[in-house]
Amino acid sequence: MREFFKYVFATIIGFIISLVIVSAIAIGIIAGIVSSIDDDNGAVLVSDNSVLYLNLDQAIVERTPHDGFANLAIIGAEGEKSIGFNDIIRSLEKAKTDDRIKCVYLSVSSPNAGFATMREVRNAMIDFKTSGKKIIAYSEVYTQGAYYLASVADKIYLNPEGALEFKGLSSKLMFFKGALDKLGIEAQIIRVGNYKSAVEPFITDKMSDKNREQVTAYLTGLYSTFLQGISESRKIDTIQLHQIADDYKIRQPKDAISYKMVDGLKYKDEVLDELKSLSGKKKKDNISSVTINDYAKSLSDHKDGGSKDKIAVIFANGDINGGEGDNETIGSEKISRSIRKARQDSSIKAIVLRVNSPGGSALASDVIWREIVLAKKVKPVIASFGDVAASGGYYIACAADSIFVQPNTITGSIGVFGIIPNFQNLLNTKLGITFDGVKTGQYADIMSVNRPMTAGERLIIQNDVNRVYESFISRVSDGRKKSKAYIDSIGGGRVWVGNDAVKIGLADRTGSFRDAINAAAKKAKVKDYAIVEYPEMLSPLKSLIKDGTDKIKTHYAKAELGESYRIYEQLKSAIAKSGVQTRMPFQIVIQ
Repeated sequence: MREFFKYVFATIIGFIISLVIVSAIAIGIIAGIVSSIDDDNGAVLVSDNSVLYLNLDQAIVERTPHDGFANLAIIGAEGEKSIGFNDIIRSLEKAKTDDRIKCVYLSVSSPNAGFATMREVRNAMIDFKTSGKKIIAYSEVYTQGAYYLASVADKIYLNPEGALEFKGLSSKLMFFKGALDKLGIEAQIIRVGNYKSAVEPFITDKMSDKNREQVTAYLTGLYSTFLQGISESRKIDTIQLHQIADDYKIRQPKDAISYKMVDGLKYKDEVLDELKSLSGKKKKDNISSVTINDYAKSLSDHKDGGSKDKIAVIFANGDINGGEGDNETIGSEKISRSIRKARQDSSIKAIVLRVNSPGGSALASDVIWREIVLAKKVKPVIASFGDVAASGGYYIACAADSIFVQPNTITGSIGVFGIIPNFQNLLNTKLGITFDGVKTGQYADIMSVNRPMTAGERLIIQNDVNRVYESFISRVSDGRKKSKAYIDSIGGGRVWVGNDAVKIGLADRTGSFRDAINAAAKKAKVKDYAIVEYPEMLSPLKSLIKDGTDKIKTHYAKAELGESYRIYEQLKSAIAKSGVQTRMPFQIVIQ
């Protein structure tokens, strides 16, 4: 029945937007060709006495997408420009010693990045400052994430009529049980782990005690790292910062000055005059500037393009599923093939697995884990965790020789669950739809969604979930060299923040992405090496052909639903999941 409605709605939607899609593809192909010509023939010019414009309001992703169609208005790309965090880091490293770059202008209001990613970028800015070059930050509004980034600047300026948000962190979870009850849908749950709360939104209307315990722990950990970073940069005691947030003391722009959160209240023209002075320009002159995106394009992809030895960085980003995946999801086939290619290439001396994933399919996770085990037998494998490396995201990396996390990485969530919806009440009572049929075996229609599970079916599925959990903790036990009993005691689906993960042995040390690469090189005993990235990203044309329709649908859905789009996205994601899941227990929304 679910498939029936899916195809009906898909047909209607497809008919309505077919002309739009055809137009989008046609215009996109032309734009892509023009973009390709521009990219090939138009070198980025960096003038002397330039200001590096660091726009951190764009999406900061794992890898800069090679998307020639990113700026097409027809797919609503305005404001959706993105850059890989690794390109930001490489650019700041280069700019530190580039005589053409005199200073950095940091513009950030509401960054689109997780806390661990922001810390990577923040530390790169701190390193840039060791050159003696200045960072000037300006914004009309600083959200908390924006201020966390801006706090490293030599001067932080706020618009005289602007706002600085500093109130502490909060985490909200969304619960669907009330809606399901109204619709007559029962979520039948099979899980292992008291903390595996991914199923809670479907069976209750509030957080369980166990879930509240783990959310409180990881949110406190995130907040501690947040305050500590600001404290070190602004020379304000963490206790005082805590009090400022608790009492909501920054209510007016002048309050930000009083509590030394910013260095001045200025309009943008005044900030531009200061940037002119720092870059050796006169007031009447125009500023020579280069965006971080353009500057990154001018850099080589390799640390040493002439080196024979290589270190492979394999990016595992997004939900884990079977198949090929795409630039934003982890396909077990594509990632496994990349690991296998790196393992078999004798010029590649070590592998860094970069994970930013909440997990997904248990089977797909195990397929990737197997390739890591094989790779580790012939060369060093180091894992670097980003914002989230939980459940299946942890599963695929647990066999690595060493695991690096940021203090505010969210990881762990060693647990398994399955959800089988029962639509009987909705179909029979509310819609008047009934079913009848025949079968050749007692369990021929197991997993049916038009009736409740039988006791026998529940036992079969529970045993399967238990088996997957047993495999999960066994993999972690072998990889981390801990007893299964111990892994079970810190597992159970519980989520941990990076600092705590190191303390309990789920990770080896806190460190950056660059630290992980350096560790891989050291373990492989290589000094001069090139960095090669896997898997290959989809080209602009392939991306449009593969995902163009979805991008257009997503754009219009966002436009119509606004803030409610997140609710729609979560419901759609929940319905789409199939098979036993090793997935993060919830979507984190921190404000």
